[in-house]
Amino acid sequence: MAVAAFKGLFNSKFHGNKMMERKSSGRRRVFVQTETGSVLGIELDRSDNAHTVKRKLQIALNVPIEERSLIFGDVVLKNDLSTVRNDFPLLLTKNFMHRSSSTPCLSPTGKDVQQRDQSGPIELLVCSDHFSRIRKLVREIVEAMKFGIDPIPVCGGLGGAYYFRDCQGENCAIVKPTDEEPYAPNNPKGFIGKALGQPGLKRSVRVGETGFREVAAYLLDYDHFANVPSTALVKVTHSIFNVNGEVNGTKQQERKEFSKIASLQQFIPHDFDASDYGTSSFPVGALHKIGILDIRILNTDRHAGNPLVRKIDGGGGLDQVELVPIDHGLCLPENLEDPYFEWIHWPQASIPFSEDELEYISHLDPFRDSELLRMELPVIREACLRVLVVCTIFLKEAAISGLCLAEIGEMMSREFRGQQEEPSELEFICIEARRLLEERNMLSDNVRAVENEFQFEIDCEEESDITYNLEKKLAPQACWPLGGNIRNPLSKVEENVEECTEEDGNIIPPRSDEYAFTAQEKAPTVPRLSMSMKNVSIGDKSWKHENVMQKNGYLSGTSSGNRSVNEQFAGSTRFVKLADMSEEEWVQYLENFQHLVCLAFSNRKSASVGQRRRQRLGTSCQF
Repeated sequence: MAVAAFKGLFNSKFHGNKMMERKSSGRRRVFVQTETGSVLGIELDRSDNAHTVKRKLQIALNVPIEERSLIFGDVVLKNDLSTVRNDFPLLLTKNFMHRSSSTPCLSPTGKDVQQRDQSGPIELLVCSDHFSRIRKLVREIVEAMKFGIDPIPVCGGLGGAYYFRDCQGENCAIVKPTDEEPYAPNNPKGFIGKALGQPGLKRSVRVGETGFREVAAYLLDYDHFANVPSTALVKVTHSIFNVNGEVNGTKQQERKEFSKIASLQQFIPHDFDASDYGTSSFPVGALHKIGILDIRILNTDRHAGNPLVRKIDGGGGLDQVELVPIDHGLCLPENLEDPYFEWIHWPQASIPFSEDELEYISHLDPFRDSELLRMELPVIREACLRVLVVCTIFLKEAAISGLCLAEIGEMMSREFRGQQEEPSELEFICIEARRLLEERNMLSDNVRAVENEFQFEIDCEEESDITYNLEKKLAPQACWPLGGNIRNPLSKVEENVEECTEEDGNIIPPRSDEYAFTAQEKAPTVPRLSMSMKNVSIGDKSWKHENVMQKNGYLSGTSSGNRSVNEQFAGSTRFVKLADMSEEEWVQYLENFQHLVCLAFSNRKSASVGQRRRQRLGTSCQF
């Protein structure tokens, strides 16, 4: 993976953003969402800024705007709104919130919001050709709604979801409002207590942003390789949606229409999910394709309940089925998390990749993927894109080295020893890459200090020649190094996990140069990594212990079944931090990372060959 290509893409990204700013600076429409889930469509003029937009929102929805920021992805908007894309959502959120988790989130006022928002019942927040199927689907749904065919709530799951139907009354789409996600203000199933933009079920996936990730997974599934259903970001208005709390101190007496930002995904008729039957007879290729996608996007919730299984041509045998992956809201976290790959324990994952699969992997370009998401889904955070880049590079190098899907998944998964969570092999390489970057920065700082010291001494000598007579009258002055005692630039740097805490309810406006999530408890410190990568074989970590329970499910070779997404969230530790690097540091980090990955896989291959030779010699000695 040539990092030079990334540098070129970074330059084109800069110019592309400038063109986008010029294109977006005219009159356009945006949808502003408050922290409690209210949504309003607003026409922007050239003269508009963040204050005028907040003022329009205050007049229309009667919401407070003091000490609140207008957010577009990673950007806190102020006077310049040129980066805002047409038809994309903005978030109005408090800078600092001081309320307990039991404080009710106020719903919109009793005034009819729809009277001020004249957009249609379903508005696509996209503008490219990637969503042609969704456009057709939306037309079918709108037509059905005219005939009184309303959506129906989905009973399962932790968040609010709704089946939207066509004119025949058949389910054709599933809609998940962002403000009805778990912990979100209007969650209909009791999982409330946080505002949009705060850390959610996973600390590195914010409340209200899982829908963005559903769309990202669809966009990254090139050529429908893994069979992800068509998905888009939409603004939907309907009375079926849930709004918690009270309006003006009284209970709602009648259903009113409310607008929501949501993900809309094509509904796929299916016969069962993977947890309902034995998985050993599922098609190898179908499982491999889902696994390849999961690795690229670091899916942290691929359990047996979210590949749907559909029989083909009415055949009764499980060899005549197709798998449909859904529920990608917990992919692309803002830092490297412990993934959950249920398929690690399925026999198909231990079968080598086919030639077609290897060719598909070889053509993957994480920098092109990142640019695609920036253009099609500008609300996605840069930290998520960095995770995408790291995981895709790891996948490509692992495939080149001949690893199978199960082996790659295991190297990305953490282990437990007792009650302590330890870094995965992928995280170990990332920590080492960061250590090298810190050493390089330290060396550069020390070199600059030495250069300044040398220049200072030259200046002193030149001045002494000119002012010789004056020096006789003055006390002699010594020239000291500017930096004082200089540390050894090659000393090992201990990688400490930054302790980042947040009180319940506090929101810090997201910034692209800040680490994007918070922790409720202090994270442990990662041990000093002084071992040279030349002596490391990825297959045999120094911290690997016998009888270690795998995070992914219980003991090796067993399946966890259909597991609740809640089960892995508490106590998740952060070992690798990507969001705090500058662009220049990020490029250097990727150079270190790719070098270490190639070296580690090479050592792994050499160790494997040596082991096979010893086995052959041991066998021959028996005869």
